[in-house]
Amino acid sequence: MSLVGVGHPLASPEAQLRVLETRRHRAWKPFEQALAESGLFPLRATGIRVLQLNLGKLCNQTCRHCHVDAGPDRREMMSRETAELCLAALAQTDIPIVDITGGAPELNPNFRWLVEQARALGRHVMDRCNLTVLLLPSQADLAQFLARHRVEIVASLPYYQQRETDAQRGQGVFAKSIEAIRRLNTLGYGQPDSGLQLNLVYNPTGAFLPPNQKSIEADFKRELWRRYGVRFNSLYTITNMPISRFLEYLLRSGNYERYMERLVNAFNPEAAAGVMCRSTLSVGWDGTLYDCDFNQMLELSVSYGAPRHIRDFDVAKLATRQIRVGPHCYGCTAGCGSSCCGTITSSAR
Repeated sequence: MSLVGVGHPLASPEAQLRVLETRRHRAWKPFEQALAESGLFPLRATGIRVLQLNLGKLCNQTCRHCHVDAGPDRREMMSRETAELCLAALAQTDIPIVDITGGAPELNPNFRWLVEQARALGRHVMDRCNLTVLLLPSQADLAQFLARHRVEIVASLPYYQQRETDAQRGQGVFAKSIEAIRRLNTLGYGQPDSGLQLNLVYNPTGAFLPPNQKSIEADFKRELWRRYGVRFNSLYTITNMPISRFLEYLLRSGNYERYMERLVNAFNPEAAAGVMCRSTLSVGWDGTLYDCDFNQMLELSVSYGAPRHIRDFDVAKLATRQIRVGPHCYGCTAGCGSSCCGTITSSAR
């Protein structure tokens, strides 16, 4: 069941935005001001390299850190009609990467068709997979399908030990994740020279910034091979965003002010210049357009005259659009920065 369900004080994006705005400490400068002082305001897109498609909020897991508030009880799902509009927009462009996410995107009945069509257009496809979905009886051939279409898998694994992973993602998830990685390794994923990319994602389990990406990647590779005999290509560290379930945790645990101060004080202009929203366009399950997946969860659609729905797709306007920002954006610009593909820069402020 969703941790931020119907009737919860943070159930709506509007409620979350009110918390982010009204609980701002007087020492926190608005994010717009931080950008302006760095010569980056207004923040604008520099093109569209990634078309990110959120296929819905249905998921077979209920993770404590999930900014999507996904789970088995969610019914929001991208329709075939909207998926067709996404492909029609893609075909008008040379956008090289299609990044498919959810929820568990594989549970959308249009997922495999969408992968096939995007690959037929010659685009690189990424699947943001929770690993355990590969073990569902209804998805028995999913791993083989992904390998056949050369889909890059980006999979969340909070830690290389059971206790930390299960605490964040649910009892038994770690063991299932290891079994899923073994299956993927057997198909060639994560193996040298196979061309089948398996990249893992690390989120901190508490109110702190992730460690150095290269260092923890080395730890993950060593320990996962030593303990379980499994391999992967790269590890991406991602900062937990102060929205949805993680925002609830921060408030409930009394860590909100401390965590936000940590993000604000770690603002890095170099990371801000390279944030993923400048080269990514995010499409919601209903076709609404967003600057990033986090803005999508706060229902902050693209603005400033840019088309707001995939049916009105205009690559010229969207590729140079002004980006909507807010207090939560400090999460992507703290330290070495954070994006869907890990850190943005090798040096923190």
